[in-house]
Amino acid sequence: MSHYAVIGAGITGVTTAYALLDRGHDVTVIDRNRYAAMETSFANGGQLSACNAEVWNNIGTVMKGLKWMARKDAPLLMNPRPSWHKYSWLAQFVAAIPEYRRNTIETVQLAIAARQHLFGMAEREGIDFNHERRGILHVFHDGQSFAQAAKVNALLRQGGLDRHSVTPEEIARIEPTLTGNFHGGFYTPSDSTGDIHKFTRGLADACQRRGATFLFERDVRDIVPAGGMVTISSADLADAERVTSEVFDGVVICAGVASRRFAAMVGDRVNVYPVKGYSITVMMRTEQDRAAAPWVSLLDESAKIVTSRLGEDRFRVAGTAEFNDENRDIRNDRIQPLVNWTRRLFPKLSTAEVLPWAGLRPMMPNMMPRVGAGSRPGVFYNTGHGHLGWTLSGVTAELLAAAVDQPRESGRIARPTGPVPAVAKLA
Repeated sequence: MSHYAVIGAGITGVTTAYALLDRGHDVTVIDRNRYAAMETSFANGGQLSACNAEVWNNIGTVMKGLKWMARKDAPLLMNPRPSWHKYSWLAQFVAAIPEYRRNTIETVQLAIAARQHLFGMAEREGIDFNHERRGILHVFHDGQSFAQAAKVNALLRQGGLDRHSVTPEEIARIEPTLTGNFHGGFYTPSDSTGDIHKFTRGLADACQRRGATFLFERDVRDIVPAGGMVTISSADLADAERVTSEVFDGVVICAGVASRRFAAMVGDRVNVYPVKGYSITVMMRTEQDRAAAPWVSLLDESAKIVTSRLGEDRFRVAGTAEFNDENRDIRNDRIQPLVNWTRRLFPKLSTAEVLPWAGLRPMMPNMMPRVGAGSRPGVFYNTGHGHLGWTLSGVTAELLAAAVDQPRESGRIARPTGPVPAVAKLA
């Protein structure tokens, strides 16, 4: 069978490697870090959330973003410093607003289809990733936001999601530790949570057991498709002068925010933008703290904050979207709102030991992942999943592997001309 390189050892890269191995291909995974899942797949919100499949391309998001620009603690923050990449991306984001309805429905279909693949991988390989199947509870503090959410819920249900409204009394029964006054909420019993880092590391180990090669601490310098093959040159980060080249039958670019740069090497434009998100992991050392933290995953609409319970002693709180180019700084003024929110809604939970983190979500302007063949033979992409990389990775890996196996036509690899709904594609 063919030998494929996968650039990127995050959740999309490792699931892609696994899907290619399933189809009998040899696989080499290349990553600049020392281990798998050390960037965006390290400490995200943990939700496997079809209920969060609404794309952001709507007028309401634009208006909120403008209103929040003067607030340092705003859920969505944009650095107004001029950047061609940023403003060209925003222009395409606005241009995709007419596709909001179709893209939201398709994303929820992808998210639902992804579950069986992701859970199947974990079961086959015996991966413990603190998986909790307790559903996701989406809460709203006022009637206006709840009414708007009901419209979104209709789209999610049209895409096949079982998600229903709940009263304040039902919210209290679903998650008794939650404190606050809520107008209402929506509950998705089929959604779940887990530790993305533990899953990805476990799956990477499984790929190695099945024969995949992982080249860590390698900086990809060049990608050259020619003659139906692809040559990749990379440098050892411990010795930048040591550059090696290897020839593959093809390459799959799963490199998160770096995908744009790698795509340019082969003549493609993949307009991924880095949208920073933050999280805190609250370490719970006492029985009192463990009893005070929720087990049901939450999504607070007004704060744009999500939570996950990761085993007995960890509580993950994540949120915010920051447009600040490729900046990985962990800012206290962005972390503190997460801590304050935790204290307010879970007053009995100690925040004495909190681990902060920031990561860059790779987002396409239309909020849809780029999955499939590039313009050159042997070049493929599985990238740009934004805030849903963990949620969608199981199905996009399968779609990518199927695209790799499509027959060549007239010397070129046949590729989809547009988005393909997951249910139809995987049937």
